Amino acid sequence: MFIDNIKIYVKAGDGGNGAVSFHREKYVAAGGPDGGDGGRGGSIIFRIDEGANTLLAFRYKRKFVAENGENGKGGKMHGKNGADVVILVPAGTLIKDAESGKIIFDMANASEYVLCKGGRGGWGNRHFATPTRQIPRFAKSGTKGEEREVVLELKMLAEVGLIGFPNVGKSSILSEISSAKPKIANYHFTTLSPNLGVVRVGEGRGFLAADIPGLIEGASDGLGLGHAFLRHVDRCRLLLHVVDIAGTDGRDPLEDIDKIDNELKKYSPELATRPQIMVANKIDSVDRESGILERFEARARELGRRVIYVSAYTGENLDELVRITASALEELPPLTVYETEITPEEEAVTSSAGVRETHIRREGNKFYVEGEWLYNFMGQINFSDYESLSFFQRVLAKNGVFDKLRKAGIEEGDTVNMYDFEFEFVY
Repeated sequence: MFIDNIKIYVKAGDGGNGAVSFHREKYVAAGGPDGGDGGRGGSIIFRIDEGANTLLAFRYKRKFVAENGENGKGGKMHGKNGADVVILVPAGTLIKDAESGKIIFDMANASEYVLCKGGRGGWGNRHFATPTRQIPRFAKSGTKGEEREVVLELKMLAEVGLIGFPNVGKSSILSEISSAKPKIANYHFTTLSPNLGVVRVGEGRGFLAADIPGLIEGASDGLGLGHAFLRHVDRCRLLLHVVDIAGTDGRDPLEDIDKIDNELKKYSPELATRPQIMVANKIDSVDRESGILERFEARARELGRRVIYVSAYTGENLDELVRITASALEELPPLTVYETEITPEEEAVTSSAGVRETHIRREGNKFYVEGEWLYNFMGQINFSDYESLSFFQRVLAKNGVFDKLRKAGIEEGDTVNMYDFEFEFVY
């Protein structure tokens, strides 16, 4: 079974709490506070699995929770850090935010990515001892680990995509020019999932090709199998448009070209402009007296595309096809890598732990703003740094905190309190 789109839930571990402890030892008077710090929570890390080309591993496991950090102990003992959770995905997997659908990260050429960071461990009471407060009976709690729902979407890293109607010989060609061994049979939709194959060009050179399951008219609207796999040609730098030049299924090769082009255009106008080479397969069976070759050549010239006639059955011109394809790739831009669509302000709110609710209560002219996401987020801010403080204000605005304060009746000059951090409200 081929799975290329799935939603999962991930949560990093919470940080351990700091300990409240005092040194107790015979003959040692006034030993003082010795509470240790809590351990860091485990993180959620995505890593590329070079041997995988499907998300099938997530079919039955869709919840990943990292280990919490241990609480600190007496004797200045630091709590154990929580173990990270490493999630293996195929190269080319897009990590998307489940709520907005925006791209968080593209696992195209990075070996790993930390999606959710574990919570920080809290300080033990030994950190709070001062000359005037020698017996601190409190410690700092650990922060919550980040959590979120994400969609994993696989877009294969193939540089070359073989497209065309069912039963035109895409799998046969791939099996002949690469080491791939796809299922081949003389009926429609033999190929139920994309097949990948490494095509060797010589001297350590080569390219990755994908046989995309047959498209049909209406595929971009959800008909047939091809629509489910159109995303896998998104990254392809070059398309090999395979056509049954002999018309063995009773279809007109020229009409096939137009129909496939139309489906690509409806799915993605940009994809329809991708460079194509017309691969006329089954040349060994063509009726050369029918005039199809002349009409096919004329149509290719009209579209500005190169034509190569091959036979997957006899092997005719397959070496030339590989040579032409490799030569064309050298002149094309590199593989597409998708940039993140999440702004830093959105990321700070989205990845925060817990339900992202903001609570406001008023006491006279002072407004208290609280929320679990806010408490965790404030731990990342250096309030003595201007840029960090500006970022803090942008996140508050992005999350609607200022709008909620205005609805609560705040006026210019009133005081806002966020977990002991206070500032004067200015419109």
